[in-house]
Amino acid sequence: MRLSLQAQQIIKDTTKEVFGMDAVVKVFGSRIDDDARGGDIDLLVELPFVMADSERKTLQLTARLQLRMGDQPIDVVVIVPSTRWQSIHTQANRT
Repeated sequence: MRLSLQAQQIIKDTTKEVFGMDAVVKVFGSRIDDDARGGDIDLLVELPFVMADSERKTLQLTARLQLRMGDQPIDVVVIVPSTRWQSIHTQANRT
């Protein structure tokens, strides 16, 4: 994975800070490929419950991560039990 241990910890801690202790975050996409270069940070946040303000919290997570890790492209996908799975969800969960 092309993220430092410090960056990984920042992602985990910030996700729990924004979405709560039950949130699980996974990195997917090009950052998990050690041979790739560049690319944005793709995050899958899994919640065991529906959160009414998840869109606002997604933006909040992105902003906090950019402040803490530097201004870089970060994409966040959130899934809850009622999410209708699309190909992005399957790809993110698989990788």
